[in-house]
Amino acid sequence: MRDLISRIEIKLNNSIFLKDPNSSELGKRIVSSGIDLISELGFEHFTIKKLGKKISSPEASIYRYFESKHKLLLYITSWYWGWMEYQVIFALANIRSPEERLRKVIEMLTGRIPELNGYPHINSEHLFNILVTESSKSFLHKKVDDENNKGAFLGYKSIVARASEIILEINPGFEYPHMLISTIVEGAHHQRFFAEHLPKLTDTVDGKDAIQDFYIDLAFKAIK
Repeated sequence: MRDLISRIEIKLNNSIFLKDPNSSELGKRIVSSGIDLISELGFEHFTIKKLGKKISSPEASIYRYFESKHKLLLYITSWYWGWMEYQVIFALANIRSPEERLRKVIEMLTGRIPELNGYPHINSEHLFNILVTESSKSFLHKKVDDENNKGAFLGYKSIVARASEIILEINPGFEYPHMLISTIVEGAHHQRFFAEHLPKLTDTVDGKDAIQDFYIDLAFKAIK
């Protein structure tokens, strides 16, 4: 099963990029080094010029793949949601109980990113750092409606919809499934950030992942 997942090619909406970075070794280096550099510098201090210097390639070659650093960030976060949806599909395939499926999907959406088998060029820790600290910048901007209309956020919306359907299996009358799941995802990112940088804004429990446990508890109490 793990080998099968590693062979899956993640397809993203082509409005995000100018040229598919998976089509060449340069494109893959742009993405992998972009992840490393954004994680290291933060999105505000990251530039295409700095990325070009890191990979010893002219800026113009990067702009053939992505029209801006924003589109590169959008690609990275969209790739993650596409990858995560495949993980969820396979993880839930043999679980019949909707309660257990919901518990599992919340664990996956709020937990740390495991080793990315099949994608050796992507550093999972750096990708996770971007998800926690930078991912909201991919949609919290003035042109979000235009990008949404072009399908840029389909991956994120798809996995939220998939988890929401499980909630409705448990309680068909629950009125806020999408709101609950997106709150869990974004809230977990904030709590991971707080745990690392502002620990008095969160809670820790020895021997447990308090963030996963909190959101599982929150979800089941909300949908009763």
